[in-house]
Amino acid sequence: MYDAKEEIKSRLPVEDVIGQYVELKRAGRSLKGRSPRGVNKTPSFMVSPEKGIWHDFSANKGGDIFTFLMEVEGITFKEALEKLAQRAGVDLQKYGGFYKGSDRKLAEKKSRLKEALDLSTKYYQACLARSKNVLEYVFYKRNMNRETVKTFKIGYSPASGHALVDALGKRGFTTEELNDAGLLNRFQKDLFKNRMMIPFFDTDGQVIGYTARILDKGEPKYLNTPETILFNKSRFIFGLYQAKEAIRHSGFVVIVEGNMDVISSHQAGVKEAVATSGTAMTEQHLKILSRLTSDIRLAYDGDAAGVKATERAVELAGGLGIDLTIISNYHGAKDPDELIQKDPKLWRAAVEERIPAVDWLLNKYAETLNLSQAPDKRKYSDLALHLLTFVRDEIERATYEQKIAARLGVTVEALKEKGDRLNREMAISASKKYYKKPQTEAKTNQLKKLVNDLLALKIYGRVETPEIPLDAPTDETKLAELELVYRSNYENIPDFNPSKEAQNLLDRLDKELKKAEIAKLQTKLTELDDDDPDYENVLNELNQLLKS
Repeated sequence: MYDAKEEIKSRLPVEDVIGQYVELKRAGRSLKGRSPRGVNKTPSFMVSPEKGIWHDFSANKGGDIFTFLMEVEGITFKEALEKLAQRAGVDLQKYGGFYKGSDRKLAEKKSRLKEALDLSTKYYQACLARSKNVLEYVFYKRNMNRETVKTFKIGYSPASGHALVDALGKRGFTTEELNDAGLLNRFQKDLFKNRMMIPFFDTDGQVIGYTARILDKGEPKYLNTPETILFNKSRFIFGLYQAKEAIRHSGFVVIVEGNMDVISSHQAGVKEAVATSGTAMTEQHLKILSRLTSDIRLAYDGDAAGVKATERAVELAGGLGIDLTIISNYHGAKDPDELIQKDPKLWRAAVEERIPAVDWLLNKYAETLNLSQAPDKRKYSDLALHLLTFVRDEIERATYEQKIAARLGVTVEALKEKGDRLNREMAISASKKYYKKPQTEAKTNQLKKLVNDLLALKIYGRVETPEIPLDAPTDETKLAELELVYRSNYENIPDFNPSKEAQNLLDRLDKELKKAEIAKLQTKLTELDDDDPDYENVLNELNQLLKS
């Protein structure tokens, strides 16, 4: 796909593509702006029009227009290629690569299914407009206004069971195509009957499925499109298409539990709300959102399920450098939707009245235990220490250790001693369940930044001593990105000593590599039984590294 990529890049200047997401201002030969990830409020995002590349210093990422779109939209290279080709007016079918054989057929099939879903959405909207009873339900019982109905393309599926099949059949769509689009049940009839239809949109605003609420009594209350070649629930985030501009502008996102919570929140003025659409949060969900912002706010219930969901979110967020907080002041309402119906101003205020997720969980643990009794103190410390394994910042973790120790009436030293013991005994069943430490994206990014800085010094700072044991890349885009890194970091520093800076970076790299090796050994311990012959060797190796 080299020729196609180059043709697209020749037609789409890097500053034009990125300028749709980031406000750029001239800074010498480069352009400068704020990170689209919302990581900070000062310009740390650089674009080089002459090289056709970008670099985000706050996230230590960079590349060309393809990698940029992959980052901000949370999509694959193939998807970015298709989007940019369409924008540039490049026909990919004239090139080889991805569009040979079965891949070309798959692209054509996806296009056909999207056309079917677009027509079905328009059909459902027309059915809503013709149904007085459903309009009353939407506008009065659900309290939606016309702008909301238009923005989310709310519709209605007739109760006959074959209305959509008949309508789209007249437009040339086969039952096989409608089934592949997730519109039919096992009897080859309409999957959605007598329901308020709420479309699922991809990041381009194209419909890829539905969530549908029943209007009369019956189960299930909500029925979602099954997984198709267009709809993947582990990656899909409801409301993200409508929310992404607000998220970029305000620098935060609110994750609520239900799709109706999202719609109500947008209508109430909090357009940063999204939901994982009836499925548990996944690492993919958080990664997609973390590309837009590091400030993620959860609006979950305070029951056992809400606590479990929050624990899962903290575990996933720990390695992504995400600032995870909890919105919990619902003023007596059971969820955001009910609070908004009560008073939209209270919901807007609640979004600002948030607390760190770890604090919220520690308070929830304390509510269910009697901390005047020794057994409950043990349980609380087990839960709390497990939680702290996902707090990566040393200062933040030390602060929580002081809070936990004070709540238990013990010394910080005693608490840390128990934590150290638990870490040493990770091979037992409890530690297998709770203390497995994956390699984190935050650590990976930190290592990448050190490597990039060292390569920039080696190539453009011409550092020969100390020796930097890293091979220079041959990729022109990467070399251009490293030049941008060098110019931005070092070029204008008075009396700058490249060799001294290189030595400092090498020392830091050595420490980070040791930390990574420690994490790797800790993970390995969780995979071994304590009677395994390798267990003692791994434990000794780990202890040696910890001492060093």
